[in-house]
Amino acid sequence: MKIATFNINGINGRLEQLLAWLALTGPDVVCLQELKCSGPKFPAPALAEAGYGAVSACDRGFNGVAILARDTEPVLIRDALPGSSDDGQSRYIEAAVGGIVIASLYLPNGNPQPGPKFTYKLAWFERLISHAAGLKAAGVPVVLAGDYNVVPTDLDIYPTRSWTDNALLQPESRQAYRRLVGQGWVDALRRLFPKERIYTFWDYKRNRWQRDAGLRIDHLLLSRDLAKRLVEAGVDRAVRGLPRASDHAPVWIRLR
Repeated sequence: MKIATFNINGINGRLEQLLAWLALTGPDVVCLQELKCSGPKFPAPALAEAGYGAVSACDRGFNGVAILARDTEPVLIRDALPGSSDDGQSRYIEAAVGGIVIASLYLPNGNPQPGPKFTYKLAWFERLISHAAGLKAAGVPVVLAGDYNVVPTDLDIYPTRSWTDNALLQPESRQAYRRLVGQGWVDALRRLFPKERIYTFWDYKRNRWQRDAGLRIDHLLLSRDLAKRLVEAGVDRAVRGLPRASDHAPVWIRLR
């Protein structure tokens, strides 16, 4: 089974690129983030024509997450992260596909920090940590995939000081990520590539794509039973180099 995560940064504006990538690479499951469309405008018919069933959660044209499954329909479990009844931002969706619980998440950016956006980021992270603990305790196979908006270590960013004050690199953000992984989740890319500089995001500013000045902020965390089945992983960097591309590239894993 091939599982991918991709911050599409506007699904309708990049639908043609998405469909071409799906046809070329054929992932079995895709977690999408930053759809930037309202529910009625989610392109379910075009995805169905391409052979993918889908569940999605959208809000007023911002944020938005989805899970696609090839030749089947994902079984929706929840379309919001537990822990806050008044959170109107669509950043989490969870479904069952092929006997695996799949989560697509879009963790808040948190900038500028300090401030209310950073406070919201850390609070959302606490909710994720709590919910992930419950999933782990349930003993089911789980993939937590998405744009975490966290650079876990200095190995996950090009050599620079220009991001020092960014919320993605703050000690609180990194500590929250370590606490999550410390529950027993396995960072798939780091499992297979423990010492390599691997990037999944290149900002549009300052020719960062052209300079390969990237960050690794898109992660697939696996329950330990699935980690034993991990045989391959990678980043489809070429997608980032296309005209009018998202600032992220798809990240994928293959399970036995």
